[in-house]
Amino acid sequence: MKLAPTVKLNNGYEMPVLGLGTYNLKKSRCETAVCHALEMGYRHIDTAYLYRNESIIGKVLAKLIGDQKLRREQVFLVTKLWDIYHEPKMVKHACEMQLKLLGVDYIDLYLMHSPVGVDYVSDDDLMPHENDQLRTNDVDYVDTYKSMEQLVHLGLVRSLGLSNLNARQLKRVLEHCQIKPVSLQIECHLELVQIPLIELCKFHNITVVAYSPLGRPKACNPLPEYYTDSKLLALATKYGKTPVQIILRYLIAIGTVPIPKAAQRAHLVENLDIFDFHLTPEELLQLKSFNTGRRIWKFEKAKNHQYYPY
Repeated sequence: MKLAPTVKLNNGYEMPVLGLGTYNLKKSRCETAVCHALEMGYRHIDTAYLYRNESIIGKVLAKLIGDQKLRREQVFLVTKLWDIYHEPKMVKHACEMQLKLLGVDYIDLYLMHSPVGVDYVSDDDLMPHENDQLRTNDVDYVDTYKSMEQLVHLGLVRSLGLSNLNARQLKRVLEHCQIKPVSLQIECHLELVQIPLIELCKFHNITVVAYSPLGRPKACNPLPEYYTDSKLLALATKYGKTPVQIILRYLIAIGTVPIPKAAQRAHLVENLDIFDFHLTPEELLQLKSFNTGRRIWKFEKAKNHQYYPY
């Protein structure tokens, strides 16, 4: 069984440098993918309340732990506080609900999903609208984060992190927090390598997690053009790897932790089989040339919000 190496977080915990993203994985497709992944050596699973699959992941964990194929402490479990729970008084409620869905006693890493607060209507209305407009609020994400810190003191969460914040917003959290975030999860792929933000995180010893690392979050989307570029194909040929494997290796080499989504067993195997080669500094520079700044996720429903990050 191949296991990904780990990176030490700024609070001493270890996180595998490759994870399984589960965005858009539903029902039996999610159950099968997570089960296969854990059985073949994945030890970092990323989910979110928004994805509506925490209970399925919890079911898989319960079965594998019950069958003694796995111990809870072997899995680095990541989930996220959704935007409707930004009111400080709502944070503990959300986390306890997610713990119940996941069927675990603690979450390894709990992220604030975005800096934009959305009105709470019910636990099931994740994007409440009024007159075709998302019902946002002005809750300060710093206040939300301070409330998340209590979850660590209560033992519900081991580590805290952020997602989709920009550099200025990250600095604000660092100025006001008592518990330093261990990670920042951002969109990161060959066409969007946010180098200044990654460098800021390195300076503060915050691990960057790369979501949508393959540049195609939905299988129905066409592959980005760079998959057929001669430079990428030449590297794949040289190392006997696929373009996907070269891209994931590149993202790890520049200091990020990619979390590619995969549903098919072949893709799960492919994504994990990247730890037997290293790209040269010259090759890393070649791949850097693909960085055009193209952003896939823009969360345009919140573009008029004061804390909109892009």
